[in-house]
Amino acid sequence: MGGGGWYYVPKIWTPTGGWWVSPKNWRANTALCAVGVAASCVFLFSVSIERERRPIPPAWHIPSQRWCKHAKEDDPSLP
Repeated sequence: MGGGGWYYVPKIWTPTGGWWVSPKNWRANTALCAVGVAASCVFLFSVSIERERRPIPPAWHIPSQRWCKHAKEDDPSLP
């Protein structure tokens, strides 16, 4: 009886760092990943803004019409 003196840890190499890994620079790695995700989102949003077209004007206001490039051309009833 006793609580936790020894764990069986197999000798396996993994690309993620192995068992119970805690790298010293985890904050920098997390920040770098967050910046990468944010940059990807900004890029995809800008591509979406440029390419969004509505051949048939919608029956009600759609929020993306505020920032869409071609909203005035596609829906003449917009202010």
